Amino acid sequence: MEETRNDMTQRPFRFAVGFSAAGSRAEWRDKARQAEDLGYDVIQVPDHLGMTSPFPTLVAMAEATNRVHVGTMVLNAGFYRPALLARDVASVDQLTDGRFEFGLGAGPDFAKPEFEAAGLPFPGGRQRIENLRATIGEIRTLFGNGHQPPVHRRIPLLVAGRGDRLVRVAAEHADTVSLAGVPVSADIESEKAGTVALAQRVEFVRAAAGERFPDLEVGLMLQAVDVHGHAETDLSLPRRFNPDLSDAQLRYLPGVLHGSAHSIADTLRHYRDAYSITHYSVSETHMTALAKVIEQLR
Repeated sequence: MEETRNDMTQRPFRFAVGFSAAGSRAEWRDKARQAEDLGYDVIQVPDHLGMTSPFPTLVAMAEATNRVHVGTMVLNAGFYRPALLARDVASVDQLTDGRFEFGLGAGPDFAKPEFEAAGLPFPGGRQRIENLRATIGEIRTLFGNGHQPPVHRRIPLLVAGRGDRLVRVAAEHADTVSLAGVPVSADIESEKAGTVALAQRVEFVRAAAGERFPDLEVGLMLQAVDVHGHAETDLSLPRRFNPDLSDAQLRYLPGVLHGSAHSIADTLRHYRDAYSITHYSVSETHMTALAKVIEQLR
């Protein structure tokens, strides 16, 4: 199936950029202001040991900006007790004047050394995903039962994932389903094949979400962006998730964009119109390249 039905009211595009490191509070603030000036809608930070703690970082960046939202991409559910995480989420939402977007994940396989360093058990993948599901339910129950500090709105929940089980949890419980790559065959031989894989993935989300689908924001994590005349394509991230594909095959992936700013903008319009994908996240490495595309879509 090459295209999926679009039975949703057309959503506006939203663009997010992720920052993972800075040397000072001033540098974090400068990065935030740059992202806002470039037209991004959300600034995101990861959740890994050895990096700056996400919650105070987000508060500092929100204080330096006026419009842009701040969020996590993504918190590792296995690091937290739900009641303590709910306290932090509610606090950050209050301290950012309601600009916080709560990104949560199950914890990737490569995080095992971080669990060990934190003195935490590292469950199998199925267990980590079930823990994510339970954490979402417990936090929403706490927020619905007079949690302190109080929560005055439904804080939007983003769940990012790639495998079937994780994407199903996202489709069933999240407000934004962010596809962290799209599974493709090992012999992928064209961009059309990548687009077919994307359509199939969105159909999987639709089936898992059921009646919720019209209310979902569907997202795609962009692993590389090459605007002609700007830079050569950095394929290090897609290669990390698809180590068996050649460089030529990596360029066929739907999360790897290359071409003129105008042609990439047309691609994203097609993804929106055909597959209801309107949320796009990119790493800092590709921030200025994608900004050229954002200019075409505003």
